Amino acid sequence: MNISIQNKLSELLALPPELTQVSAIGSGHINSTWLLTSIDKQFIVQKLNTEVFKNPAQLVSNAKLIEQHLNAKQLQNNYPLEIIKHIATQSDEHLIKIDNAYYRVLNYISGSYSEDVVKNTQQSEQAAYAFGVFAHALQDFDAQQLHTVIPDFHNLAMRFEQLDTAITNNVVNRVKHCADEIEYCLTQQHLITELSQVAKHIPLRVCHNDTKINNMLFCNTTHKAKAVIDLDTCMAGFWLYDFGDMVRTFCSPEAEDSTNLHNVVIRKDIFSAIVKGYVTPLKSSMSILEQESLLLGAKIMPLMLSVRFLTDYLNNDVYFKVSHAEHNLERAQNQLALYKNILSNEEWMHACLMS
Repeated sequence: MNISIQNKLSELLALPPELTQVSAIGSGHINSTWLLTSIDKQFIVQKLNTEVFKNPAQLVSNAKLIEQHLNAKQLQNNYPLEIIKHIATQSDEHLIKIDNAYYRVLNYISGSYSEDVVKNTQQSEQAAYAFGVFAHALQDFDAQQLHTVIPDFHNLAMRFEQLDTAITNNVVNRVKHCADEIEYCLTQQHLITELSQVAKHIPLRVCHNDTKINNMLFCNTTHKAKAVIDLDTCMAGFWLYDFGDMVRTFCSPEAEDSTNLHNVVIRKDIFSAIVKGYVTPLKSSMSILEQESLLLGAKIMPLMLSVRFLTDYLNNDVYFKVSHAEHNLERAQNQLALYKNILSNEEWMHACLMS
C-alpha cells in the first residue's frame, strides 16, 4: 500500500496519518490485506480484487447482511464466535473508492492466529465445529437475499462444459499430455446427475464456499476456534460444498500441487474429526438425506478442482498462477488421486458420517 492511500484511509477513519502504520497480513490469493495500526487502534484493510469480484458493492452488501444476522444471534447468546465487522468511515461508507480501486475496513480480532496447514485432529475438529456453528447460526437466514458474487462458482456441469471447450480448442496442443486424465474425468460426469437429483430434496443454505483452515482464526491461549473469516464467497448453495471443501483441503497430508501421489490420501483420523466437528451443531437441522449428501460433496469438490486445473492447463494457464509449465497438470493429477482415494474409502466414510 503506498503512502498516499494509507494517508487517505487514515483521514477517512479520523486517524492521524502521521501516527498510522501499515503492514501486510494474511496469505489470501485474491484480495490484498493489510493491518492498519494507529496509537490504540488496529484495523484490517482490504483492497478488493475486481477481476474476481466484478461488483464489490454486492460483496460488501452480502457480508453486512451476514454480520447483522450474526450480531442478532450473539445478542441472544446463540453465536459464541467473534464476528468480522465492517468499520464505517466518517461519512458512513463501508466501501471506499480510491484511485479506481475499492477498499473496505474491518475490525481486527486480537489474540488470534491462523494456520495454512492442518496440524492435528483437534485443530480439524475445532475448525469444522466453528464452520458448523456458523452454518447453524445462518440456517434461518434466507440465502436468496445474498447476491451471487461469482456466478456458477460450484457449478459442476458448467466446469465440465469448460473442459469440453478446452479439449476442442486445444490452444497449445496439450491434450496429448493429459489424455488419461481427461478420459477419466469424463467418465465421472454421473456426479452431475447425482447432484441435480439430491438438490431437489435438500434446502438452499448460506454457504461459506471457502472452508479452508486459513479462513479460521484460533485463540492464542486456548487454541480453540475464535472466528470464521473471509466471507467474500458467501452465497446460496448446499452445505455439502462446505463439507466437501474441508475434506478436500484438510484430509490429505500433501499440498494440492504435490507430485507425491501415493501419499495423497484421506487421513481417516482427520476425516472423523471433520465429521464430528461439523455434524454436531447441524445434526438436529439436517434430514438424513442432507446428512448423506455431505459425502457427495466430499467427492464433488476434488473432482471439480481436477476439472478446473485440467481446463486451465489446456487453456495455457490463464486463470491459476503457475510456477512451471506442468503445474496445473500436476494439481489436476493430485486432486484426481485424492478423488480416487475417496472412492476407495467411500463405504467407510459413509459409515463414519452416518454413525
